[in-house]
Amino acid sequence: MSFLHPEFLYYMLPIVVILFGLLLTQKESQATFFSDEVMKKLRVSANTLTLQARNALFGLMAILIVVALAGPVIKEGKIEVKAKSADIMIALDISDSMLAQDMYPNRLKLAKQKALELLKMAPNERIGVIAFARNSYLVSPLSFDHNAVGFLLRQLDTDSITEKGTNFYSMLEVVDRSIKKESQKYLLILSDGGDEKDFSREIAFAKEHHITVFVLGIGTPKGAPIRKENGEFIKQNGEIIVSRLNENIADLATKTGGVYIENVISDKDIKAMLHEIETHSKKTELKSEEIERFTPLFYFPLGLAMLLLLIATSSMSKRESVMVPNVLVFFALLFSGGSLKAGLLDFQKLDNAKQAYESGEYEKAAQTYQNYAEQTKKGESFYNAGNSFYKQGKYDEAIKSYQRATFDKKGERANNFANLGNAYVKKKDKKSLQEAIKAYKSSLKLHEDKEVQENLEAVKKFLEQQKKKEQKKQDQKDKQNKKDKKESDKKDKNQKGKDSKDKDKKKDSKDGEKKDSQEKSDKEQNSSKSQKDKENQKSQKDMKSKKEQDDKESSSDKDGKKQDKKEQLKQLKSEKQEQKKKDEKQKASAAQAAHQEDKMSDAEEAKWLKQLNKQPSTYLYMLNKQNNKYEEDSNAKPW
Repeated sequence: MSFLHPEFLYYMLPIVVILFGLLLTQKESQATFFSDEVMKKLRVSANTLTLQARNALFGLMAILIVVALAGPVIKEGKIEVKAKSADIMIALDISDSMLAQDMYPNRLKLAKQKALELLKMAPNERIGVIAFARNSYLVSPLSFDHNAVGFLLRQLDTDSITEKGTNFYSMLEVVDRSIKKESQKYLLILSDGGDEKDFSREIAFAKEHHITVFVLGIGTPKGAPIRKENGEFIKQNGEIIVSRLNENIADLATKTGGVYIENVISDKDIKAMLHEIETHSKKTELKSEEIERFTPLFYFPLGLAMLLLLIATSSMSKRESVMVPNVLVFFALLFSGGSLKAGLLDFQKLDNAKQAYESGEYEKAAQTYQNYAEQTKKGESFYNAGNSFYKQGKYDEAIKSYQRATFDKKGERANNFANLGNAYVKKKDKKSLQEAIKAYKSSLKLHEDKEVQENLEAVKKFLEQQKKKEQKKQDQKDKQNKKDKKESDKKDKNQKGKDSKDKDKKKDSKDGEKKDSQEKSDKEQNSSKSQKDKENQKSQKDMKSKKEQDDKESSSDKDGKKQDKKEQLKQLKSEKQEQKKKDEKQKASAAQAAHQEDKMSDAEEAKWLKQLNKQPSTYLYMLNKQNNKYEEDSNAKPW
């Protein structure tokens, strides 16, 4: 057995032995005035250790503590420890294109967060940082001090380099000068790829100088405009520039023996990248050291010392008992003012509420926290009450409690906003989801959290899907309305056609009625005509008989006969005029009747009038024809 720190034995152990030796040899103050026999009679037996015995225990306990501080160990031999590292150099693109906001919150901040995650995941690796745009600068050399590297990394922004652009060749030159030339160099580039299409020059340089390039692409192929701090977008020739992820940079990684990975929202991309770097890299030995291997024994003397302390203190003489609760009450009354609203036993209530919450009795916990919060107006109590209501599914009460909770620390306020967002999400209506987005954003402003960010993205995606569904339903509704309108128009058209057919049928029926009336009129006309013909024949017969009678008269009375003939012609002329007047009256009455009925069209009316005009008006017309024939006859007599 040996000691790791024997100096404690050399300097502290003699002092302890001397001190407690003096205490053990010192007599009691009463012994200077009374003899030992008298002292024995005066003492009362209490079955306790004497002062010397107690001092002896304390002395032995002090010696054991000094021995424990000396570090007793059992040596087991020596082992060699070697320090190895892959020596990863991180190159961060800080050109203006990294300000594009197609990644939350923008490409540069996301790239810095990925680099910080790598520092946490690789605590045993030496890591350095290079910032590059058009020119490249070494921010931190390879170092195991990840805290210092992380501090320098957080300070980088697009203003760190004044010259704009992206030059990968310059960055590779800085990497080559920063790492020893004889060793293999591993470079992780966090960039959107710039604008280059051909990386053959950079690939040749990397192969020549033994640089294995790994690329984590930051951005999206869709891209986004670049917004400055003053809110304006970067323009070129008067047009807004849209920066997109240049996937051609994958050639720089794959053709130099590395890997190209596009970023994702979670840390899976940086984990995969670290795994690939460890797989492809050959760790270099930095230094080796032999160390002794041993088994520590310090806890044995330390444990024995604690046991002696327990024995020495538990065997003290009897003393007057003291009521601890009364002492607590005294100090509580002493330091508490009359204006305090909290009770003396509030800590017990809160402890009961905590136990109820942990055991699943959320209703009891919520009631206790709520009552205490109403009394004290403490934000922590409202927060705990909100959690209890949330576990019960009473999301409205939980939201009210979270809204009333106030905290001074940013972390606590961020957690409160995050839980408030979760409660709004559970309500599942559109307005609550929008409020959840506001709560998540407030939480992220105070403290960046991966789960809260994922929840925010999920809610946004769900709202977008709901919006698309509503738009689709509206489109289907409009389409159905158009279809119904088409069918309605078609029905109206069919009904209109049916009405027109009915109208044509009615018109045909009216035409039929007109035709019937016309035929009736024709019949009447024909009957009138036949009647006139009869009368004409009768008159002709009468005239013939009269003529024969006149022929039988004597030729001597020729002058008288001539006179009678003139009278007969005059009479026939007057009858002809009267008949003509009757015919005109009949025509007028027929036209008036047709006009009153107003059932025939103009074409039919003209046709009807033409038909009437074709037919003989009276028997006198026929008589005129007969008269003409009669006059043409050479054998006819002059009368």
